[in-house]
Amino acid sequence: MTRSANRTPFVKMHGLGNDFVIIDARLQPFEVDAARVKAIADRRSGVGCDQLIKLEPAKGDGNCYMRIWNADGGEVEACGNASRCVARLLTDETGNPGSVIETGVGPLICTTHADGRVTVDMGKPGLEWQQIPLSEEMDTRRLAIGSIFGREGGNPQPAAVNTGNPHCVFFVDNVASVPLEKIGPTIENHTLFPERTNVEFAEITGEDEIRLRVWERGTGITKACGTGACATAVAAARKGLTSRRARVILDGGALDIEWRDTDDHILMTGDATLVYEGQLTDEIF
Repeated sequence: MTRSANRTPFVKMHGLGNDFVIIDARLQPFEVDAARVKAIADRRSGVGCDQLIKLEPAKGDGNCYMRIWNADGGEVEACGNASRCVARLLTDETGNPGSVIETGVGPLICTTHADGRVTVDMGKPGLEWQQIPLSEEMDTRRLAIGSIFGREGGNPQPAAVNTGNPHCVFFVDNVASVPLEKIGPTIENHTLFPERTNVEFAEITGEDEIRLRVWERGTGITKACGTGACATAVAAARKGLTSRRARVILDGGALDIEWRDTDDHILMTGDATLVYEGQLTDEIF
């Protein structure tokens, strides 16, 4: 598509139901601010999405530089599901199954497979309290965060992992019973997390199988979160609940995660789905 003075081409994609509006600004600039993000993300008066993705010219040897905004207008550092979607677009563009996406947390090496699934090397997780970051020194395997389940619900000690952005992962007996819409924002904005946090509730449902529900920082409940699945798999392995390979089943589908023992890199593999192409008009702003 070509861009007119008041029309901007976009692609709508999703990774396991976590949906994105992707704008390619490598050749022609597109200005983004919080108000524009909110207008595009609005599911009634805009296109509707969990995150807005903007592709810019690469700063190094990659195919592009990817920037990410949550639906509330805040810019974030990483998004695993969006990385798979962008990798698929780059493969469609170049015919090369391999691509490199530059991000604020470093380059992501991606491989698009013949079946349409995409593997992304998400790099090493941050496991030290300063890397999350936390507001005070603490064992990131077992956070002393205080009871949030009430007197009868106990106080499972969550783990903290940074996989490009911060995550707080709770392991519970029945993930379906967790009132995520109530607890999610409380943990997201807890004083322990100076940059706020994504929140995951996980249940071990089989050998190396995890059922996961997600509250995303700045967005709310989503059907899937790639960095959250990676963080949960790492947290489960650190707690001895799974091996370093796990299938993580989210509301929108499954991701296969490997926390490689040779170099501690996380490999994430899953679907990336093209929904449609369209054009933004200045009227929505």
